[in-house]
Amino acid sequence: MTLRVPKWVLAVAALGALFVVLPLVAMVARVNWGAFIPLVTSSSSLDALLLSLRTSTIATVLCIVLGVPMAIVLARTAFPGQRILRSLVLLPLVLPPVVGGIALLYTFGRQGLLREPMNVLGIQIAFSTTAVILAQTFVALPFLVLSLEGALRTVGTRYEAVAATLGARPTTVLRRITLPLVLPALLSGAILSFARALGEFGATLTFAGSLQGVTRTLPLEIYLQRETDPDAAVALSLVLVAVAILVVGLAGRV
Repeated sequence: MTLRVPKWVLAVAALGALFVVLPLVAMVARVNWGAFIPLVTSSSSLDALLLSLRTSTIATVLCIVLGVPMAIVLARTAFPGQRILRSLVLLPLVLPPVVGGIALLYTFGRQGLLREPMNVLGIQIAFSTTAVILAQTFVALPFLVLSLEGALRTVGTRYEAVAATLGARPTTVLRRITLPLVLPALLSGAILSFARALGEFGATLTFAGSLQGVTRTLPLEIYLQRETDPDAAVALSLVLVAVAILVVGLAGRV
């Protein structure tokens, strides 16, 4: 049975959809289709696209490796200061990305908090491809943690409790019971993290700079092209929108 929706709700919903769709339509109308292929296949554009895809993929893997244990701890344990820790973990969701970039710079930069051990090991992170990955991970990690933590709280602990009662070790319970139960949420969170990493701009620019083939991701390339070649900026923006739509579509099918 389909519930009837008030007409005013439909009207407001249509207005909201128009607000989102109309700018995309305007951008498509602005594309110089005759030069679209040369614009998006230039060396700088391809370097930026491939770098974005590569770093976003690595950042997503890091989000899974770090985010899954964090979500499990937040959802399955209780300890003093847990609410504060959870707020700090989710802080990048509301923090301006440029502030995140500054925080990373003063942590991993040449004059940062960890400069002495990094100098001893001969490691330089700021303004490198590694810096891009760290910036993307920093802003994307909360998406996976939030998605997975919510799923863990929703499914509850009854199956895990039964398995533990039957003698299963905690790692076995996690591997055979917990993770399969929340696998759709894990996949959805990973896809959303990838999308967020792919579109990251502020933290990357602040912490990694903009060096072609090294740190200049697709959003940075679009920003630079906007000043010198608006047609190229619009064409690359459309490519990024197409990738984002594909990613969001995959997330919706999970």
